[in-house]
Amino acid sequence: MARHNRLGQGVDQYGFTYRINYPPDWLDRIRITRRLPSGRQSTRTLFRNPARKPQGDVGGLIRVTIESAEQGLEVGVSFRAPSGRVNEIEVHWQDAAGPPGETDRVSFRLTGFHTV
Repeated sequence: MARHNRLGQGVDQYGFTYRINYPPDWLDRIRITRRLPSGRQSTRTLFRNPARKPQGDVGGLIRVTIESAEQGLEVGVSFRAPSGRVNEIEVHWQDAAGPPGETDRVSFRLTGFHTV
């Protein structure tokens, strides 16, 4: 039987705080990629599941939510797949509130526990 989602948090390259609602038996980690003021790209681990390995069944529906109130960012991902078939999902969010032609793109890479 699948377990209820858990709450976690993380901080990105700019110091923005994120709340993460995640399934404890699927999500291993979330990596975030942003462009820095220098123009370089930076990737870092935003969140790592403290359980370090699945402790139960994944269940039929996987739901992950990532929120940052400071940025007005809310991303939700839901999917159904047989256990072990989806190991990674990449999501891109863009803030179009900035100056024309300049949008801040935030990429999230959600990695599931690899099952053998």
